[in-house]
Amino acid sequence: MHQTLIEKIAQRYAVGLQPNHIVHAGDYLSIRPAYVMTHDNTGAVIPKFKSIGATKLANPRQVVHTLDHDIQNKDEKNLAKYKKIEEFSKAMGADFYPAGRGIGHQIMIEEGYAFPGTMAVASDSHSNMYGGIGCLGTPIVRTDAAAIWATGRTWWQVPPIAKVELKGKLRTGVTGKDVIIALCGFFNHDEVLNHAIEFTGDGTKYLDINQRLSIANMTTEWGALAGVFPIDEITIEWLKLRAEFIEARGLEGVASDADGNGKHPRINKEKIAQLENELPKLKADADAFYSKELILDLTSIEPRVSGPNTVKTMTAVSEIKNKKVKVNKAYLVSCVNSRVDDLSEAASIVREKKVADHVKFYIGAASSEVQKESEARGDWQALIEAGAIPLPPGCGPCIGLGIGLLEDGEVGISATNRNFKGRMGSPNAQAYLASPAVVASSAIAGFITFNFDESTGKVHGEIKINSKKEGAKSSVRIIQGFSSQVEGELILCHQDNLNTDGIYPGKYTYNDDMTPQEQAKVVMENYDPEFGKIVKEGNILVGGFNFGTGSSREQAATALKYRGIQLVIAGSFNETYKRNALNNGFLLIECPDLVNDLKEKFGKEKLTVKTELVCQIDFEKSYLTAKGKTYSIDPVGEAAQELIVTGGLENWVKKNL
Repeated sequence: MHQTLIEKIAQRYAVGLQPNHIVHAGDYLSIRPAYVMTHDNTGAVIPKFKSIGATKLANPRQVVHTLDHDIQNKDEKNLAKYKKIEEFSKAMGADFYPAGRGIGHQIMIEEGYAFPGTMAVASDSHSNMYGGIGCLGTPIVRTDAAAIWATGRTWWQVPPIAKVELKGKLRTGVTGKDVIIALCGFFNHDEVLNHAIEFTGDGTKYLDINQRLSIANMTTEWGALAGVFPIDEITIEWLKLRAEFIEARGLEGVASDADGNGKHPRINKEKIAQLENELPKLKADADAFYSKELILDLTSIEPRVSGPNTVKTMTAVSEIKNKKVKVNKAYLVSCVNSRVDDLSEAASIVREKKVADHVKFYIGAASSEVQKESEARGDWQALIEAGAIPLPPGCGPCIGLGIGLLEDGEVGISATNRNFKGRMGSPNAQAYLASPAVVASSAIAGFITFNFDESTGKVHGEIKINSKKEGAKSSVRIIQGFSSQVEGELILCHQDNLNTDGIYPGKYTYNDDMTPQEQAKVVMENYDPEFGKIVKEGNILVGGFNFGTGSSREQAATALKYRGIQLVIAGSFNETYKRNALNNGFLLIECPDLVNDLKEKFGKEKLTVKTELVCQIDFEKSYLTAKGKTYSIDPVGEAAQELIVTGGLENWVKKNL
């Protein structure tokens, strides 16, 4: 079997692979990403880094620190936090960007850290945005960031990969934001949850980089772990123009060449020429396997709004404008839609007009460079003259920080990426998402509207689910200390979407004094109070699909481990839960066929079932058996085995310092 583009990039950044190992979805890898970015949460990563005994960065050129989330907060505590981060970053020799320089993801694009054909990670979910220029960007948790700082490496399991074919061409007035709103609203049953996405099709050649970045950014809200566009002539042309822009303005970039020749270290003619030579290799193979194939007809897309308070609901603007949905606040901020083209688009609508009297329209550029360029074009001034309220380049209201948040009973229309209930202010407010053009039009009119009357009706899309043919599996090398075979009785907890509060109640989350024994006693009590009486040490827990969704509390993994559960088998796992589990030396295995068979046999009447079925797992041959039936599982490679043997990522780092 040949490789997808994502598999090829992962292959490039994997370390310690056995000879002739071809990377595919499901593989556990030890990875050395090109760059790792942390923002305000750098303050939380620093103590993790120090607690594992690290005293220096393995590769200072790999580490990027940006201050972007709470930059409006000028109180003494936050300023002290920012000062501490800056002092640490500069002492360690990392690349540092202060508050006001811009949103970290935009900086990663502008400064070339996210480069086509490479892999870059960030301790923030919108690292998916890097896929807009063909960079495999994916989120990590804070423990991973500390591990990369200390060793240059962490682990990654290559997710299932879906192909999204974009057909046709967008009509005038339709944007990349409308495309991703349509994808989230049309395919709204978790079709791509925890997948990595490759965008393909003839429609991609009509999407510029700004549109691609917007679409890739919000693949996060669609449920994906990455959203990667092809590396093509559009990518190359954007890089060349960017290099000319940098050269014309004398922008040397952070960590510029030691010889002082003024050449930007990451975006320059030599690197672009090298990328052009590599283009034939940076494409998916014709017979690469995709677990799902989705098709979207771009000609069927029209301006739409998402919400209120969910990306799974969308409405055509041509329809909602007739309802005269009054808005109180409008927002043109965030990493998804506050670049130069976005501000220009909004400015073209508000010129010589005024924001409605009852509306507050907030604008914030994605970076200081974007704002400066927007000012040079006259767009920024046009927005201000229309009545827009400027904010500094940063996250701000998108993350519920700073001024301009939604209050009780208010309605907001925003060009941000999330409209979760309460995220942008009061949980009693309503938040809609839309393109910059729709936001600007709505701010002027005072209600949700846009001048686009040619309705296309329904979105045209389809999906195909592929079954992976089982080929001959190569034997997995088992490292010293890892058991090649285990067995245990299966305990079934059938519920799909079992959240972390059900596994480990929220009321205990911030009680840092809970001992392992105390965690073990309360595990699963919100899901089933009888669980603790049924389960025995050495059991193997079988969950449903999307096990461990919800908040990122680590105790939802450690409490099961402390209860004596050997491992958890589920149809699928929430990705953050998976990372927290393996980072704490607790193994998870996906086996949807076993889950479906057990659900059929035992039903859903009881929350916890003692099945009396013994399961044997052979990690060398990558299969398990239960009730006389054999099930295939993804190989548990050496990267995962090492974490189990050492007891988690922090111990692994200490061992490898």
